[in-house]
Amino acid sequence: MSLEQILLHRRSVRHYDASKEIDPELVKSCIQLATLSPNSSNMQLWEFYHITDKATLKEIAHACLDQESATTAKQMVVFVTRQDLHRKHAKKMMELEVQNVLKNSPNEKQEKRSKRWKLYYGKVMPFLYTRFFGIAGFLRKILANVLSIFRPMVLEVSENDSRVVVHKTCALAAQTFMLAMSEKGYDTCPMEGFDSRRLKRVLNLPMGAEINMVVSCGIRLEKGVWGDRMRLPFEEVYRNI
Repeated sequence: MSLEQILLHRRSVRHYDASKEIDPELVKSCIQLATLSPNSSNMQLWEFYHITDKATLKEIAHACLDQESATTAKQMVVFVTRQDLHRKHAKKMMELEVQNVLKNSPNEKQEKRSKRWKLYYGKVMPFLYTRFFGIAGFLRKILANVLSIFRPMVLEVSENDSRVVVHKTCALAAQTFMLAMSEKGYDTCPMEGFDSRRLKRVLNLPMGAEINMVVSCGIRLEKGVWGDRMRLPFEEVYRNI
């Protein structure tokens, strides 16, 4: 399918066909494609839990408030944010970028560029993603607002802001996954209605992990799509400046 056909095919499906199975390996390949999604500073603070076990599916469906999109799903993918792993990921990215500099930059520029990446991933990223009961974010906010008097500056640096960034990144991966599934002829539904505490318990997630969304998977029944697609008139949301 073309991209336009994929976008037109994708709908949030509320009821799946119980008689039609989907290939877990194809679903896994769509998750792999999701890892190619753009993400902030390439920190990749995400994890993807592919649920195929029937007993676990039943538990997750219950945690998702027993909505039909969950109870009729053949498989599910839970998108999880891992801001708590920011230091580990920043270290990996620093090592990668330094190697990229050594491989691709002229000798006379290698030292300067390597220092830049070491500063960015060694200092800036840990500084931006550190959480400490809101205090770290409050201090970052003060610093950013002072610096913005003299130069353009990112002002969304509170602990809640950094959390939003991580969730936006994870949502991009979820969207890529759903489009990849649509290309395979499979259907999905992104669900934000769930009991996060129960869901984390089922998946045995650590305290620092957060659920971004649960995506149910299967093949739609005709009644699984609730009516025609509705979008606001384009002229209400489009601005040309």
